[in-house]
Amino acid sequence: METNLASEAPAHPTGIRAYLEPAPLAALAVGISSGAPFAMIAATLTTRLAQDGIEKSTVTLFALAFLAYNLKWAWAWIIDSVRLPLLGRLGQRVSWMLVAGCLVVAAIVNLGIAQPADDIVYTAWAAILVAVAGATYDIVIDGYRIELLKPRQLGVGAGMSQYGWRIGAAAAAGTALVVADEAGWTLAYIVCALFALPAMIAALVMGEPARHREPAERKGVRAAVQSVLGPFAEFLRRQGAFLVLLFILVHKIGDTLANLTFRLLFDDLGFTNDEIAFYDVGVGFWALLVGVFVGGWLYERLGMKWSVMISLILMAVSNFSFAALAATGHSNLGMAAAIGFENFASGFGGVAVVAYFSALCDLRFTASQYALISAAASIVGRTLTGTTAGSLIESIGYVNFYLLTTAAAVPGILLYGIMMRTGLVDAAIGTAGTEPPAEEVPAYREAD
Repeated sequence: METNLASEAPAHPTGIRAYLEPAPLAALAVGISSGAPFAMIAATLTTRLAQDGIEKSTVTLFALAFLAYNLKWAWAWIIDSVRLPLLGRLGQRVSWMLVAGCLVVAAIVNLGIAQPADDIVYTAWAAILVAVAGATYDIVIDGYRIELLKPRQLGVGAGMSQYGWRIGAAAAAGTALVVADEAGWTLAYIVCALFALPAMIAALVMGEPARHREPAERKGVRAAVQSVLGPFAEFLRRQGAFLVLLFILVHKIGDTLANLTFRLLFDDLGFTNDEIAFYDVGVGFWALLVGVFVGGWLYERLGMKWSVMISLILMAVSNFSFAALAATGHSNLGMAAAIGFENFASGFGGVAVVAYFSALCDLRFTASQYALISAAASIVGRTLTGTTAGSLIESIGYVNFYLLTTAAAVPGILLYGIMMRTGLVDAAIGTAGTEPPAEEVPAYREAD
């Protein structure tokens, strides 16, 4: 039977009103803070390194810093299980939100102080520090978002979070380019560190999520090991868990490979910083907005499964559009079309895929399990980008490279089709996709 999380409640706001409820608006705010640190070590750092004359193979090697996002599951259990002294009185999620946000601010400022042309090693370590701080912030943000949203809001909330992520990433990247042209990269990074604030403000305003479950008291070595391994063991015991995990690993290989090399393409095609800021931020912003709302609209009507399938196909086609841009050369219209379609596909996919991954979590281990899922979703693509993307581009050219990324998206589409036909998409859903807040079912804790 189709799992349609969008229609869980008999009566609730629909259309635009669904996006204006407090929880989805909070998801927008935390998404903004999630996107900013990623942008500081992705497109922004790529542009900075390229303009400093760093060779392509070294530039793409910096993508390995993103592996911190793929390894965040290793310390996510701390966010779920360890109660902070003093700040802990604000709540488990809120207290960690404040601490992680401050770490992000400090790390971004530190990267701004680095000078790649003078000390590339220090710059590399500074980028890794931003990645670790950003990954920790993401652990807290994702746990907070999933627990704050009701099951029926997961689609809309995922869309708003994705929209916020793109606003944060695009606004930080655009701000950095503009400020860097006027006052240098150091000040640009210091200004962009302020994008960490929205999530902290949202957490203080909204408070601790109603669906959050306080960490259990654990003492001794065995209990500590259970805190680390328990979330993963619970996921792997579900029906079809290994096939679902395989899908998570492979579905985004092509998209990740392509996305982390766009700025290299723009630079080699001769686009200026102003052009990149206008098309990548301006056109991309509005295309993403359309994609989020179209994705939310279809999510309500088609349900989760078909929405995810459509998003996978759109992401594959978006990679092909950059092969067309590379073949065309410097073309403002071509750049607008490629970026517009890619952002539309990302916005659409941000509703469906993120909602699906959120629904896979068990509320007892929200932060840990979503950290595992989101890390697994891009680890293969990021590893390949950091180790082979630059060399592949230099050896086969941009056109063939983006055609290769298009082909890399096909296995994920086929695997998800198998999961749909066998019912594994529905069978693996966790309590985050089914269980309402405590005030809607007063005795649900006693029923556990």
